[in-house]
Amino acid sequence: MHDHRKLGRELGLFDTDPLIGAGLPYWLPDGATVRHTLEEYIRTAERRAGYRHVYSPVLGKRELCEISGHWSHYSEDMFPPMDLGGEQVVLRPSLCPHHAVIYRSRAHSYRELPLRMAELGGMYRSELSGVLGGLTRVRAIQLNDAHIFCTLDQVTDEARAALELIRRAYEALGITPARYRLSLPGPGGKYVAAPEMWRRSTALLTDVLDRSGLPYEAAEGEAAFYGPKIDVQVVDSAGRESTLSTVQVDFHQPEQFDLHYIGADGAKHRPVMVHRSIIGSVERAVAHLIEQHGGAFPAWLAPTQLVILPISDAELPNAEGFARRCADLGLRAEIAGPERGSLGARIREARLVPYQAVIGAKEAADDHVAVRLRDGRRLDSRPAAEVLARVGALVGAHRTDLWDADSHV
Repeated sequence: MHDHRKLGRELGLFDTDPLIGAGLPYWLPDGATVRHTLEEYIRTAERRAGYRHVYSPVLGKRELCEISGHWSHYSEDMFPPMDLGGEQVVLRPSLCPHHAVIYRSRAHSYRELPLRMAELGGMYRSELSGVLGGLTRVRAIQLNDAHIFCTLDQVTDEARAALELIRRAYEALGITPARYRLSLPGPGGKYVAAPEMWRRSTALLTDVLDRSGLPYEAAEGEAAFYGPKIDVQVVDSAGRESTLSTVQVDFHQPEQFDLHYIGADGAKHRPVMVHRSIIGSVERAVAHLIEQHGGAFPAWLAPTQLVILPISDAELPNAEGFARRCADLGLRAEIAGPERGSLGARIREARLVPYQAVIGAKEAADDHVAVRLRDGRRLDSRPAAEVLARVGALVGAHRTDLWDADSHV
């Protein structure tokens, strides 16, 4: 595997500057395209799965984190409070307290549950300089987060559905998990002292994993402070393991924020809060994708999906017309004209682009293109409209293969 810190800079995806600060990368245009495309894929998948999206502020009163338990269990990893108008506000280390308050702001009936609330939102961790690196350990994090407020009877189905969302996302992204981990509390950790809550949460997640048929290992000392979790582990280029996706069961915060819904009996009941993240932090996900694919992203995710190669200046008008047709279909295309060197040099320069559309005199006359695939395959010259339809269909379906297996090459 590749080192995303080196390759990401070489490909113009992201960079850092000491004036901005350690652990605070900025995204360049191609990296921003990858990030935006990934975020929109997640939002769409969540909408189809019945999630509703919200926005919440990255700041909150210190009291918010005191109620949630983050201040007593997690303050060492938070930035210091800021004094404003006689009260203290903090940069949030997590989105769940805000989402609990959003849930609490409206009355809820059992008929509304499960209520699935999602957000791609910012959070901040006061990481020490020695552990920061590239996109994998940063201080400003964009988290793909969601919280499902549901009844106890709904927890298992919601957790299983979350694992299925993760599986489908990994398939589209070409990610292979290293292992699944049931993360449990360990000796010496800062955990909420509620033995019965931990027993119930662990039993629920164990049941989910057993029913899913996924192989998993239990690991002590890896739980969140408020409950156990299912972690999906990946491995980076140096063989280091990290958590990319997670599913957690939380009885603690519904109690802390006094959350409730009105049951069929007309009485108040406490919901369970299921935390889940399909790709975890966007930064860590993109870092893993850079290393996994060596910059040769799946076609739907690639910053440039087609490079158009006119053999001579005479074909430039055709190349420009083809580029406009790509744009009309939502495909990201660039023209690499003769001014950038020989055809062979331009093909080598575009080696990471999924599709290379060559236009010579014959192709220009027939409104055809000769397509080269990133994996080295060459397709017969064919109508431009057919190429656009096939590429558009593969990209729209979030496929990882570059061409239909039953298509003639």
